[in-house]
Amino acid sequence: MAGPLIVTALLGAADQTLFDRLRAEHFPPERNQLAAHLTLFHAIPPMLEAELRHRLAAFAAELALPRAMIVGLMNLGGGVAYRIVSDDLDAIRADLAEAFRGHLTQQDSHGWRPHITIQNKVTAAQARALNDELSIGFEPRPLGVAGLAYDHYDGGPWRPGRRYPFRGR
Repeated sequence: MAGPLIVTALLGAADQTLFDRLRAEHFPPERNQLAAHLTLFHAIPPMLEAELRHRLAAFAAELALPRAMIVGLMNLGGGVAYRIVSDDLDAIRADLAEAFRGHLTQQDSHGWRPHITIQNKVTAAQARALNDELSIGFEPRPLGVAGLAYDHYDGGPWRPGRRYPFRGR
């Protein structure tokens, strides 16, 4: 049986480049198997793929580029992430969560803390040091969000699914 589907917001090109660079600099190389990403759901059951495809395509066709902000850093204990705030993405996620209620994992059923991880699986001291370093001079700024996507998780690096660029008004 196929693995779960991971739903993400696609980053704008400039932000994708920036966060991929930060991951390359700060993620343990043996663990850095993915491009930078903003996860909306970690495990949508594969039996819902057709419905997910339909819903993501509808969002992309109807909605303009969502507004999102990079508002600060998050110390993950064993890593560091940038915290994201977006009422627009919150609304998309809430709609999907309602549509897939009863099929979500515990992780996906609970509150969403949007973030882009740039370091993980390091010591708490390493995470604190990077968090402190990146906090110096940090200023909130907009985050480019270009679309929605889903990929397949089969136990290793994600297998590409579909991409839905926003093209609404």
